[in-house]
Amino acid sequence: MLLSPDEELRDRDELVAFLRDLHRDFQQRGHEWENPTLDRFLEALAAWVEGSENWYRNFGKELPAEGDWAYFARALTAATVYE
Repeated sequence: MLLSPDEELRDRDELVAFLRDLHRDFQQRGHEWENPTLDRFLEALAAWVEGSENWYRNFGKELPAEGDWAYFARALTAATVYE
């Protein structure tokens, strides 16, 4: 379910599959997420997107200027644990 720093999503279908996996993970173990409520999840999502340049830098990558499908998936994944 998690997207590694080296994985990319090539198209919308792969993003949809990722989102369905994320939803399934929430149904099975959402109680273990750092941000298990919608309000906490969305706040974490906003915070991660705001500071995402550092995430990319930590993995030796550049934040895509135009964003990409994997960027959105990483942002959603990060919101499950971002503090």
